[in-house]
Amino acid sequence: MKFPGRRKSRHYFPVSERGRVAFRQDTDDRPPVYIAGIDQLLVDIEARADEALLQELGMPKGQSVLLDDAQVDRAYAALKAAGRIVGEFAGGAVGNTLHNYSVLADDQSYLLGSITSRMTVGDYAFHYVRNTSSRVSLSHLRPVEGPMGRAICFVTPDGERSFGVARGIMDEFPEEAVPAPLVEGAGALLLTAYLLRDERVPVYRAALRAIEHANRAGVPVVLSLGTRSLVEEKRAFLIEVLKGCACSIVAGNLDEVAALVREGDPLLAAQATLDLADLVLLTRDRHGLYVGAWTDRACQRETRDPVLSKSIPEYNRYEYSRAMPRSACTDGVRVYSHINPYLGGPEAIRNTNGAGDSALAALLHDVAANLHHRLVAPTSPKQRARFLTYSSIHQVCKYANRVSYEVLQRNSPRLVHGLPEREDSMEEAYWSA
Repeated sequence: MKFPGRRKSRHYFPVSERGRVAFRQDTDDRPPVYIAGIDQLLVDIEARADEALLQELGMPKGQSVLLDDAQVDRAYAALKAAGRIVGEFAGGAVGNTLHNYSVLADDQSYLLGSITSRMTVGDYAFHYVRNTSSRVSLSHLRPVEGPMGRAICFVTPDGERSFGVARGIMDEFPEEAVPAPLVEGAGALLLTAYLLRDERVPVYRAALRAIEHANRAGVPVVLSLGTRSLVEEKRAFLIEVLKGCACSIVAGNLDEVAALVREGDPLLAAQATLDLADLVLLTRDRHGLYVGAWTDRACQRETRDPVLSKSIPEYNRYEYSRAMPRSACTDGVRVYSHINPYLGGPEAIRNTNGAGDSALAALLHDVAANLHHRLVAPTSPKQRARFLTYSSIHQVCKYANRVSYEVLQRNSPRLVHGLPEREDSMEEAYWSA
């Protein structure tokens, strides 16, 4: 899947062939397709740690907690002196997702947030900009006096990850800095539940303002859930936000989604989430990932893969269907798909940080591809209804799974290059028949 990025398609066919339909040379008259997101910009620092250090910092194992700048400075200095720092990367759930989206789509995305106004070569802000794709526009970042936010990922010997976050200036993005035309023209607005944690900080009000603009224009709001403890803390408010969205996508791991809907089975959790959203992407570590979505009964497509039953009988029977906003369905039905890890997962998983963000980037690429196709081929049979994705949810599963694999075998939450071309599948033959 190589669009919505621009390509030199005029060279694809013999120019001397009679009767051919020429490609338009100039596509600048079409509105651009892009994804916008708000993030608390921070730098991820991965370090090997023992449980004694977590206890000293007062951190629950496996959770994300806020630490003051002085605590993070001391912990960083101690880890650095002991040679336990594994790497330092540009981070943030939204920042990672937009970077990976732009690498996959080879197209534009826009990042909103606050960054230090005093940047020098080699500091945190410099590394953040250097490690972000040039396709991610940083022109709407708000310069603020103060240090960048930092998140230390403490990896204990059992592989469990715990996060200590120092805010710095990451919350200092005011609501008046949200560009309404940019949000209302986006293919999707990407947010994380971390933005909605503290109603006293400016970025909280900025996120709500952006949601208002997105709802006014019918732009899908994509909410990445963060951590289980955060979802439990803000559950009622997150449900209220999702129910108020014109179109919404929820992404998270099983723990986070289960905390939102109070259901521990992945399929039943996806089913319950579809009461709140139009599409859900649910990751489950070594058990792969699930996608649940709404589609119209008239648009259902039956799978040609084996039909499976779990907590929902024959849950994947219509996994060749494409996702639709529930509001666009005359007779809406839920459809589900599940996929196990690509090639069984990497032989050695070096880092799980960012795997869910990369899966979400693949989903957003497919959403953007559908918008692009709607612009260039509005009379195509693929646009006979108001679809949310270009591909079926089964194909989205495969794509998200493949992208996650690339991140899992690296030591960074961000892709450097795109993926090889997708392999032909039984489903592609089904759609072309």
